[in-house]
Amino acid sequence: MKRGKKYTDKAKLIERAHQYDANEAIDLVQKTSVAKFDETVEAHIRLGVDSRHADQQVRGAVVLPHGTGRTVRVVVIAKGEKAAEAEAAGADFVGAEELISKIQNENWFDFDVMIATPDMMALIGRIGRVLGPKGLMPNPRAGTVTQDVVKAIEEIKAGKIEYRLDRMNIIHVPIGKVSFGTEKLQDNFQTLMAAVIKAKPSAAKGTYLRSVVLASTMGPGVKVNAAKLTE
Repeated sequence: MKRGKKYTDKAKLIERAHQYDANEAIDLVQKTSVAKFDETVEAHIRLGVDSRHADQQVRGAVVLPHGTGRTVRVVVIAKGEKAAEAEAAGADFVGAEELISKIQNENWFDFDVMIATPDMMALIGRIGRVLGPKGLMPNPRAGTVTQDVVKAIEEIKAGKIEYRLDRMNIIHVPIGKVSFGTEKLQDNFQTLMAAVIKAKPSAAKGTYLRSVVLASTMGPGVKVNAAKLTE
C-alpha cells in the first residue's frame, strides 16, 4: 500500500523493530498522527491463546476513566418498567419486537451497543446471526444482559468498552482521542491492560501478551514492550 509523504515522514520517528515503554509509545502515537481530524488511538493486543477453545476465550468490559471521546449510541431491548427506566436514563433507542424486526427486515444498525434484559434474549436470538459478526450481541460478561439497565447505560455513556478476541486472537479497542493528551491516554491504556491481564484464562499456556501495538486511526503502529506490562 502506497503511503503519502506526510505519513512516511512521520513514520521515520519510529524505530520499527524497537519495543517502547507504554508512555513513550503513547507520545509517539500523538506525534505521528497525520490526519486533520481528531484521530482515535487504538490498542491492538495479540494474546497467546487459542480462541477456538471455549476455555481460552478472553472477553469482558472495562470502564475507561476518561472515556473514548466518541458519542456511543445505545439501544435497549426491554419492555414495561425497564423500558421506561432505559428511556429516562438516556438510551438512544428503546423497544422490543419492533426494533428486532427493524434490524431483521431493514438492516438497521444505527447504534453502537445493544443492552437487553434477560427476558428479551429469546427474542434477540432471532437475529443473533447478524448481531454476532458485528460484535453487537448482548452478553452477560460484558454487562449488556442485565436487569439494571440504568447502570449499564450510564457506564457505557461514561466510557465502558467491550474487548474480545478476533479470529487471529487479537483484541482491537479504542483508548481515546489524540487530543486527550499523554496523561489521559496512559490512564485509559493502563486500565485496559489491567483488565485484559486479569482476564487471562487458566488454560492459557506460555506467553500471554504476545504483542501490543498502539496506533492512531491514520498513523503508523508503535510497538509496546509487552513484557514490562506484566511486571
